[in-house]
Amino acid sequence: MAKKSLSKGTLDLDKVRSALNKGAGRTIAHSLRDKNPTEVKEWIPTGSRWLDSIICKGSLAGIPVGKISEIAGLEATGKSYMATQIAGNAQKMGIDVVYFDSESAMDPGFMERAGVDLDRLIYIPAQNVEFVLETIEDLLATDNKWLFIWDSLALTPSISDLEGDFNPQSSMAMKPRILSKGMSKITQPIASKQATFLVLNQLKTNITRMPAEAMVTPWVTPGGKAMHYAYSLRVWLTGRKAKASYVVDENGFRVGSEVKVKLEKSRFGTQGRTCNFKILWGDSQVGIQDKESWFDAIQMSESVKQSGAWFTLVYKDKTEKKFQRKNWLEQLADPKFEKRVLEIMDEDIIKKFNNREGKASDYYEQVDDS
Repeated sequence: MAKKSLSKGTLDLDKVRSALNKGAGRTIAHSLRDKNPTEVKEWIPTGSRWLDSIICKGSLAGIPVGKISEIAGLEATGKSYMATQIAGNAQKMGIDVVYFDSESAMDPGFMERAGVDLDRLIYIPAQNVEFVLETIEDLLATDNKWLFIWDSLALTPSISDLEGDFNPQSSMAMKPRILSKGMSKITQPIASKQATFLVLNQLKTNITRMPAEAMVTPWVTPGGKAMHYAYSLRVWLTGRKAKASYVVDENGFRVGSEVKVKLEKSRFGTQGRTCNFKILWGDSQVGIQDKESWFDAIQMSESVKQSGAWFTLVYKDKTEKKFQRKNWLEQLADPKFEKRVLEIMDEDIIKKFNNREGKASDYYEQVDDS
């Protein structure tokens, strides 16, 4: 059809683009000088400003709209907790949320405490992989702006898994093959519709005969290689079991835990960057301890000095404010103090990385790959 709209001879590229678009009946040919259809124009906050600061080189970001992203983690590292907070933040941006749940573990009360508006949420049990992909494809035909959350890929069976026996050999590699075809079908529609697809997955121990490989790549995710290529962002969550890694209430009961975050893949120039924060999962509070993590984010800044148990925050006008870590949240109640902390985060975490200032080891996870 496009060929009929093109005349013979040498044509101006603007005329070629116009003819191709006319022949296709829609915009298929772009000028990247004027408008880049692959550029991420919106980001959904994750709930952690520190994490949002390390996702995209040179800017404050989040989960990219129009792309496919993964949050994978070890057990009890907060994947679902993060997903619900992202869902609530998406709704505040006018984005409708569809939550595919294969684990039958979502509690409406928990989701509301995390900031989700249940009246604007579509909850769908993830019956099988084919069903999830087909439902997403159907919903992309509407004019809604969607956030699809799949919790989780690892525990969603294929139809052959459901209809077959319990012998893993009988349906080997079936799910990766389905996903390979599925990603090739929905990646472009997700981008063109400015939808967002967030896949939750499990980190599993990399069982290999090569010890060196296990040291460099200790974890793998189920679902096959096609997913790795489809993801624009892969956020991996791990943690530690030490007593100090837990958040406890006044009676010593555990109400949260520390999470270590690594960007396993990023198409935004930040692969390998890390941060950490704590997630509350107790009855009264749910979500990321965001402001508490800001202290760790700026602790090594030149604008923060330490003398014993005391810290000094240096303002732009060279005035100073002394404080102790235990009073951190009280200090953040002062708008001037909070503003300066955010300025330091933007300068040290976003701008200096973008300008390649300081030591690379300050930004990346250190791995011994010798």
